Amino acid sequence: MEAVSKFFKEERDFLYRRGEARGKAEGEVKKSYDVVENLIVDFGFTDEQAAKAAEVSIDFVQKVRADLAKKKQ
Repeated sequence: MEAVSKFFKEERDFLYRRGEARGKAEGEVKKSYDVVENLIVDFGFTDEQAAKAAEVSIDFVQKVRADLAKKKQ
């Protein structure tokens, strides 16, 4: 068994690295979502202003704004 564990390393496993990359990407989306949410709620930014400040698309900002409207109800 030890020989196999020396051969297979998580760091070299493409599925492990792919999952790690996916986790980073999801974390970046969550961070952008939180930033846009704060810009809308705390500062009253328009969709265009929030998109420019957070460096995301206007569609992304509109999705966040729709989610906030759902939470409010």
